[in-house]
Amino acid sequence: MRRPFAIVGSVLFFLIAPAFVAGVVPWWMTHWSCGPPILHFPAGRVFGAFLILVGIAPLLDSFARFALEGLGTPAPVAPTEHLVMTGFYRHVRNPMYVGVVAAVLGQALLFGNLRVLIYGFLLWGAFHLFVISYEEPTLRKSFASQYEEFSSHVPRWIPRVKPWRSG
Repeated sequence: MRRPFAIVGSVLFFLIAPAFVAGVVPWWMTHWSCGPPILHFPAGRVFGAFLILVGIAPLLDSFARFALEGLGTPAPVAPTEHLVMTGFYRHVRNPMYVGVVAAVLGQALLFGNLRVLIYGFLLWGAFHLFVISYEEPTLRKSFASQYEEFSSHVPRWIPRVKPWRSG
C-alpha cells in the first residue's frame, strides 16, 4: 500500500473505530457530565483525567506508525505490510487497545459513571477475545518468526517498563 493511502485509511479507521468506541459511546452514556465520584473518592477524577491522557498517546502514535512504518492501517481489511515493533509496541503488543480502554476507564472515573466503568471492562474482554481468536493467529501467519520473537518478548496487555529491542 502506498503511504498516502495508508495515512488516509488510518485516519478514516481512527474516526470509525476508536473515536466512536472511546469517545462517542462514553458521551452517549454520560453526556460528559459529572456524577458523584466512584466509591466516593474525589481523587479518582484526577486519576481518570490522567488515564485519558495516557490512553490517547499510544493510540495516536500507533495509528501513525501503522501508516508511516507499516504501510497499512489497523483495519483488518487493509493491514500493514510490515510488522510494527517500534514506539509503544516496544512496551506492549496492543497499545491501541490499551489506549482505548485507558481512555474509557478514565472517563468513567472522571465523570463518576459506573456504566462507563463496566463498559470499559467489557470492552477489554471483547478486545482480548478478538486478539486471541483473530489478530494473533493472523499475525503469526503473516509475519511468522518475526511475530513469534516479538510476542515472546513483549507482553500482550501489561506494558513492560524497559523497552524491548529486537535482536
